[in-house]
Amino acid sequence: MFPILLIVIGIAVLIFGRRLAVLGAAVGALLGVVLLRLFPGASELTTQLLIVGGLALVGFFAAAFARGVIEVVILVLGALGGAAIVLAFFDLFNIDLGLLNWLLAVVGGVVGLMLMRRARRGDKDWGMIILASLIGALLVARGLGLLLPSLAGTVIATLIVLVLVGGGIAYQGGLLAGRSAKSEEAAPPPPPPPTTTG
Repeated sequence: MFPILLIVIGIAVLIFGRRLAVLGAAVGALLGVVLLRLFPGASELTTQLLIVGGLALVGFFAAAFARGVIEVVILVLGALGGAAIVLAFFDLFNIDLGLLNWLLAVVGGVVGLMLMRRARRGDKDWGMIILASLIGALLVARGLGLLLPSLAGTVIATLIVLVLVGGGIAYQGGLLAGRSAKSEEAAPPPPPPPTTTG
């Protein structure tokens, strides 16, 4: 049940990640997955659901209620998301560098903050799109890794993450819809119906 929950949250953020509440829930869930390693009783399903589900709900409601200070919330989500992405990559490939993991998570948090700050210009919110796609892909890969343990830490897991990130960016960025709309515009208009004179 727990892996399926991660996959469902991951797919939701791949599709709806530009919505602040969904992104907040996904950041909370990914942080919960990463923090499960710190708790000794984390192998129990109840503990897993409480930690991941609780942090997902906190992220969802915090992002939903914070519309008045939206810029600050987006920057905080960017920083937390960047740190969670770095830790999730280490977790996905079973890499434990001790304190260096946490130092690199801080670097990831700074990168996530800068991404959200710099890439929020124009008609598309590319910072949120990229962050949501990365988080969604990692959640799906983590869920698949728990369902199929032989998949964790392999080249196939990396390919799944890359394909999902690309698909999430293309879908949320409107690149898939834009391509079909452009092809319809490029097609010549249909001929007018023949007129009959009587």
